[in-house]
Amino acid sequence: MEWLYPITPTHYLVLSAVLFGIGTAGVISRKNLFVVLMSLELMLNAVNLSFVVFSRINGELTGQVFVLFVVAVAAAEACVGLAIVLALFRLKENVNLDLFRSLKG
Repeated sequence: MEWLYPITPTHYLVLSAVLFGIGTAGVISRKNLFVVLMSLELMLNAVNLSFVVFSRINGELTGQVFVLFVVAVAAAEACVGLAIVLALFRLKENVNLDLFRSLKG
């Protein structure tokens, strides 16, 4: 009796789609700026997973090279995003997105 099933690339792509969907739902539904940034990171990681899967399917390293660039851009985005969040927190003393709809003086 076989209890272990082989994990195919389809499983990884379904996981990537689920992670991307969770990230999208987090970006659309949340009002806290930190949660929105974490949801964006989750979406980037889902794309990275699909890059690696397609790279593995095709037998090339191109997708994995793209993943390195995406990770570098995500790190820079996190730094800039957190700097903006800190500046907005100092201005309004809150990180609720509803307060930042109109940033007038």
